[in-house]
Amino acid sequence: MTSSLEELKEVAKDRLPRHIGLIIDGNRRWAKERNLDVNFGHMVGYENLKKRLFDFFDTGIQYLSLYILSLENVKKRTTEELEYLYKIMIMAVDTVVNESIVREEKVNFNVIGRIGMLPEETKKKILELIEFTKDHDQNFINLCIMYDGHEEIVDAVKGIINDDIDPGEINTDLIKKYLWSKNFPPLDYVIRTGMTDGARISGFLLWDSSYAEFKFRNDLWPDYNKEMVLEDLIDFTQRKRRMGR
Repeated sequence: MTSSLEELKEVAKDRLPRHIGLIIDGNRRWAKERNLDVNFGHMVGYENLKKRLFDFFDTGIQYLSLYILSLENVKKRTTEELEYLYKIMIMAVDTVVNESIVREEKVNFNVIGRIGMLPEETKKKILELIEFTKDHDQNFINLCIMYDGHEEIVDAVKGIINDDIDPGEINTDLIKKYLWSKNFPPLDYVIRTGMTDGARISGFLLWDSSYAEFKFRNDLWPDYNKEMVLEDLIDFTQRKRRMGR
């Protein structure tokens, strides 16, 4: 039985996913279960995310897409909670630009979603992050912020119409070029934490997840650890992907 991420990389290199999507769910419930402020749960979730990202990269996985904040979340959260989330985003950018491992591992950050809806200071920081890592080409992180999968497809359709594309030329490859995620390959594996009441992807990368494998965990995001990463990756390597066949 494989006992470490390093060992898994050696024995299952050709069977590991290339692109993983993480639906990070459960920060608020984690805090409430402990009678803590929900904002503290978001901070613990952020600290855990920093650790887990490089667990995945350590296995040779190049692409990670993270569901950070959906448009639906924005409708349901209080102004106070949203302001705290924006502060975490600003702090995260400052951490990234000062983190040597980001330069050493050549981590490229991309952000997709309705970025224009963010407060000006937060939007400015997000654009700073994209600019700072634009030439990095080894590992890639796709941050879905103010994101909705339906809106992504709607924008792709609008782009095709605006460019006056002949209907006969429209195919799946062309549509992909108009998606917000155009620079990322399709998802191979989607992992969602905090799934204690069903199995949903909540509009996450709808086009790109068409043939992805899914893993739904009851564990809340702040509790998602290195051992769970290993367990989920082993699970993926043991699946037989039919890809629609």
